[in-house]
Amino acid sequence: MKRLILIAMASLATTAMSAQGLQYPKAAKDGTVDDYFGEKVADPYRWMEDDRSEQTAAWVKAENEVTDAYLKRIPFRSKLLKRLTELANYEKISAPARHNGKWYFYKNDGLQNQSVLYVMDNLGGEPRVFLDPNKLSEDGTVALKGVYFSNNGKWAAYAISRSGSDWEELFVIDLATGRLTDDHIEWAKFTGAAWRGDGFYYSAYDAPTQGHEFSNVNSGHKIYYHKVGTPQSEDKLFYQNAAYPMRFYICGVNEAETLMYLFEEGAGAGNNLFVRDLRNPDSQFIQMTTDMDYQYSPIYDDGEHIWIFTNYKAPKGRVVTADIRYPGIDNWQELIPEQENVLSAAEVINQKLILTYQKDASDHAYLYTLEGKLKHEIQLPTVGSVNFYGNEKDPECFYTFTSFTVPGTIFSYDLDKDQSTLYAAPKVKFKQDEYTSEQVFFQSKDGTRIPMFLTYKKGLKKSGKNPVYLYGYGGFNISLKPGFSASRIPFLESGGIYAQVTLRGGSEYGEEWHLAGTKMQKQNVFDDFIGAAEWLIREGYTCRERLAIVGGSNGGLLVGACMTQRPDLFAVAIPQVGVMDMLRYHKFTIGWNWASDYGTSEDSKEMFEYLRGYSPLHNLKPGTAYPATLVTTADHDDRVVPAHSFKFAATLQECQGGNAPVLIRIDTKAGHGGGKPLAKVLEEQADIYGFILYNMGLKFK
Repeated sequence: MKRLILIAMASLATTAMSAQGLQYPKAAKDGTVDDYFGEKVADPYRWMEDDRSEQTAAWVKAENEVTDAYLKRIPFRSKLLKRLTELANYEKISAPARHNGKWYFYKNDGLQNQSVLYVMDNLGGEPRVFLDPNKLSEDGTVALKGVYFSNNGKWAAYAISRSGSDWEELFVIDLATGRLTDDHIEWAKFTGAAWRGDGFYYSAYDAPTQGHEFSNVNSGHKIYYHKVGTPQSEDKLFYQNAAYPMRFYICGVNEAETLMYLFEEGAGAGNNLFVRDLRNPDSQFIQMTTDMDYQYSPIYDDGEHIWIFTNYKAPKGRVVTADIRYPGIDNWQELIPEQENVLSAAEVINQKLILTYQKDASDHAYLYTLEGKLKHEIQLPTVGSVNFYGNEKDPECFYTFTSFTVPGTIFSYDLDKDQSTLYAAPKVKFKQDEYTSEQVFFQSKDGTRIPMFLTYKKGLKKSGKNPVYLYGYGGFNISLKPGFSASRIPFLESGGIYAQVTLRGGSEYGEEWHLAGTKMQKQNVFDDFIGAAEWLIREGYTCRERLAIVGGSNGGLLVGACMTQRPDLFAVAIPQVGVMDMLRYHKFTIGWNWASDYGTSEDSKEMFEYLRGYSPLHNLKPGTAYPATLVTTADHDDRVVPAHSFKFAATLQECQGGNAPVLIRIDTKAGHGGGKPLAKVLEEQADIYGFILYNMGLKFK
């Protein structure tokens, strides 16, 4: 692809643009033009890709001033924030987990920015603080990403991220004294800490170019071994594959430290799997698989065989076993074949298999023997989502359950007696029994049957004017299951309906459902979402003036594509940290990793034309009346770089032909969303829900 750059930069100025009296900052344009297979495509805001330049900083500052001034005009915003804060102020704890004879769990007293990790000598014993990430920064912007205990009981490594970035730093705690060692590892990314003896394996990149830490392409993922007590400069390079710099390499070691796994990802929808027998000091990795379009996840081994959860030759998932002596995929034995519903999770707890299947996007759990014999279904409280926790050998088992109306609740589960006992239930300040959920089905444009969950206050009348918050994702084999969010409650209290649609591109119905929403079939995802909106209007739930669409990341792309294809259908659009430039997404950080779902503009002329056909940035048309739009992004988002949102917002402000506002909310010291301090989350939710209700002509009740 040849770039033709004609420099014609203008200084940042402010121009009057009609939208409820708003004046948007005028974004300077340059003459950047790209050549794709002989077709010229202008990219006048290319300079925004340098998110650390003075010019970009000035534009960001000016946009935030306009946005802040608008949001302050919403008369009920402070009341909404107060209610959101009240709802968030409840104790949240995780299921306990045993490591080296002690029990660990996370707890948030209510409004702490980050949850605190506690330790107990015995289950139910007196907890004491093990690690409090709130003390790692004054503003709560340092988040704990993971804690990894050594198998010999001496050490715990923990990973943090700063300001929401995907970059991680690793530290080590001496478990005997509770003190932090001098160990400090930087520029780790997409990694854990796989312990072996008094050291661990981790994955990292070379230090990035100063000033471009959050935008440059990440390439050359390497695995290192770190010995406790030594500086990072002495860490030994364990594995790299220079032939494939645009892939991820992650190492895992089993608890007995007899087997080591190598995972290769980034060139398909799944991964490759390698294994090494550590009992033989001269052993090397043996490649078990060769097709990265499938997923291969080891879940247990007994020293002779490995239990593997995979969708290879089983689009809905199955469990197989591999002989460690002959681990190649051609020698695998099927243990639990593919079922009618999708296998979404598999764990071994107390020498028993717990398999979780999805039926119409909600969970059902079953207990099996390690030999693959079904014992019984595990009865869950109602329709919802479940996650199981426990050790391969220990008898204790816990699970967390949630639904749209049930906050995350923890149960202990006796595998032998098939008995669940309430362990901990949160006390959220709302009347849970006053709300209900239902699942409906509708036909998409091509006749495909699409499920959608609706949650609302009991007694709601289908007036045709109910406010609706329509949410979706539709990509990367990710499932949207029932789940509770306290931030939705004020909207429901105001007579709103939360609608969550199960789009193609996800994993809810297996790999075929996923592939039906990828590459040259991506339009199916947008058609499903538009179909959901049309069904809600047709069935009398709402109208165009009371319909908001929301989505983040790939879901931000969803919102951007749908609002450009059907601007007449929605009152409000909230594209959050979205992938908006489909022609250049693969040129930043790890964007190349999304090519298995999207394809790239460099693949072929046909793929380029398809991407340009729905790319939100490239389908904005001057003079079109677009919905009231609040674009959200953050300055440390190195997953979906903020340039996507910057360029989209500037172009949308220029093209807006109606009176609805077009704003961009650019958070500081924040990233793609993970690890964001609670205070920032509440502020953002107050702005989003306030913007939605205000632009529907409604008030927060």
